Amino acid sequence: MTNLFTRIKNTITADLHEALDQKEKQNPISMLNQYLRQCELETEKVRKLLERQYTLRDEFTREYHHAVELAGKRKLQADIALKASETALHEFAVAEHNQYSERAQRLSQSLEQAKGQLEELERKYEEMKHKLKDMHIRRMELMGRENVTRAHNRMDQVLETNTQSKQAFSRFQEIENYLDSLENQVNSAYYRSTIDGRIAQLEKDMKFKESKSIL
Repeated sequence: MTNLFTRIKNTITADLHEALDQKEKQNPISMLNQYLRQCELETEKVRKLLERQYTLRDEFTREYHHAVELAGKRKLQADIALKASETALHEFAVAEHNQYSERAQRLSQSLEQAKGQLEELERKYEEMKHKLKDMHIRRMELMGRENVTRAHNRMDQVLETNTQSKQAFSRFQEIENYLDSLENQVNSAYYRSTIDGRIAQLEKDMKFKESKSIL
């Protein structure tokens, strides 16, 4: 039964990997975006761990200073009790002093360890951010090259000599011919209107001269 489940699991995993491979072949930029999102999530997880480590360092620091303060306080109290010949109180204060001193020493070691771990996490976090930024830049470069490749393919499809591209090219030719015809019509109309206007003005001037000569 276990072997059957294992085979089923392996088959499903293989099918999933094959589907991902096909998707990657069809749209590599989309898969790249998905990988980058995963990297961003991992980077965010490290950032949260880094924040927790800052909190731990601060807590260790507070506990360490508290233990040092109490150890010093118990030391003074032990000295006072000894001078007052309060044996039981002296022994209690000494025992408390030893406990706080040992705690302070342990906390000091833990604090140094937490600081070292924090520095390591900071370094790795910065490396992850730089790598993530570099991957984003490389993605933009790939997208730029992919866009250029697609544009060239589109233009090649239009300008190639196969049947489909001939039809597309002929459509461009039809538009160019129409533009040429339209331009000729506009230019002709403009020329005619200019000629008509000039002649009309000449006729008007001639009539005005004739009327003056009669007078």
